[in-house]
Amino acid sequence: MLNEYLDISPEVQEALQAGKPVVALESTIISHGMPYPQNVETALRVEQTVRENGAVPATIAIIGGRLKAGLTPDEIEYFGKKGTKIAKASRRDIAVLVSKGEDGATTVTTTMMIAYMAGIRIFATGGIGGVHRGAETTMDISADLQELANTPVMVVCAGAKAILDLKLTLEYLETQGVPGIGYGT
Repeated sequence: MLNEYLDISPEVQEALQAGKPVVALESTIISHGMPYPQNVETALRVEQTVRENGAVPATIAIIGGRLKAGLTPDEIEYFGKKGTKIAKASRRDIAVLVSKGEDGATTVTTTMMIAYMAGIRIFATGGIGGVHRGAETTMDISADLQELANTPVMVVCAGAKAILDLKLTLEYLETQGVPGIGYGT
């Protein structure tokens, strides 16, 4: 299985062994979300916010074909500088990136998968993918939704991205048995 390609940072490993809270964070926002250096500053600020709230951050990525749970500041800097030259990695891309020894910025789907492999049960992100407008003819549905149904990791987010068909996204999640819980909304 892919576990032989998994590297868990010492800080994350110690926290997991001690039963401390660990929060997974995706890396696509670093490489594809903002320009450098704001992307690095934001990623480090999010990690600091997780720490200030009593948990250990575990930014998830694929570097040199290795699945990473917990990045160093230098690895975050590397992702930020390389930007969109790093492949955006969904479930379908993992085997290729690992076999070629390449880098991948994890989406919601791949972040959940690698977090689960590492033993991390909580993942915080901005927004998830969903059912695209017109999906009744295009079948354009994000892999995130199926992963939410299959991978036992709690995703804390702002919801599905507003450009999507939100009603159909909720219907899909309901059909798949994925609970949606609102807090402060």
